[in-house]
Amino acid sequence: MTISLDREYAVVSDNGRKWHVDEAHGSPYLYDYFAPSSMAAELAWLAEAQGPVGVISTGCTSGIDVLGHAADLIIDGAADVMISGASDAAISPITVACFDAIRATTPRNDDPATASRPFDRTRNGFALGEGSAILVLEEYGHARRRGARVYAEVAGHATRANAFSMTGLRPDGRELAEAITVALDRAEANPSDIGYINAHGSSTKQNDLHETMAYKRSLGEHAYRAPISSIKSMIGHSLGAICALEVAASVLAIEHSVIPPTANLHEPDPACDLDYVPLVAREQPSDVVLSVASGFGGFQSAMVLTAPDWTAP
Repeated sequence: MTISLDREYAVVSDNGRKWHVDEAHGSPYLYDYFAPSSMAAELAWLAEAQGPVGVISTGCTSGIDVLGHAADLIIDGAADVMISGASDAAISPITVACFDAIRATTPRNDDPATASRPFDRTRNGFALGEGSAILVLEEYGHARRRGARVYAEVAGHATRANAFSMTGLRPDGRELAEAITVALDRAEANPSDIGYINAHGSSTKQNDLHETMAYKRSLGEHAYRAPISSIKSMIGHSLGAICALEVAASVLAIEHSVIPPTANLHEPDPACDLDYVPLVAREQPSDVVLSVASGFGGFQSAMVLTAPDWTAP
């Protein structure tokens, strides 16, 4: 296996028993490329931030998990402001090969615009993407005192693990349902308060069924009334970055009173029988938005976002 980084590279052979580093292209900065903590360090240096700094890497749920951690630090009084988000560069030969080997990605390479089809009967895997979203989280009173524009509030979040499989999901959606329930409890919100759900919606057979069951299990009858959509149908799955992008989309849904559609949903799967907002966006206010995520390793996360100053009826 060859790990290539610009002109610096290392070669690993014999299952890691023999290592070779080309010293001609060695660099004292090579460490920065390999250590995940260097990303947080670079941002802290750039912003001259001397408060809590860290990295959370939980795969596809990373964006929600890191934003939730940042919110908790503010609630605990460890910081007034946190710069938090996620980024990933998923499109590389080794990543593409790995996901292709387990048949998680769609083979529709000849038609990338319609390849990602969450909740559609013909879905056959996700389309890899890349991206990043960085959000500024701030203690509410601190933000108001300095006249900041507040887009939304992080009202509650939760995470669970299924302790089941690196890539498999329990069909009943229990762990994701538990994360949703706890996030709603922390937000002091009821299922009926939810105006929009930003789905994980990866476009794999097992995930979309698992997610549908989780909504029914946690939200009851409101699962059939709440509009739900997956923006992965339009921007692909950027792995570690995707949840931060989805939270940003959820915030914009609150800000602009628009629910994004699930693109390419022409033939709804009869087993995914909820309102997955096919094809066309809707103009509809949403004061409470639920964003969810499911990741390899069994991670299941949920976050409740509300309009500024929203209070439960």
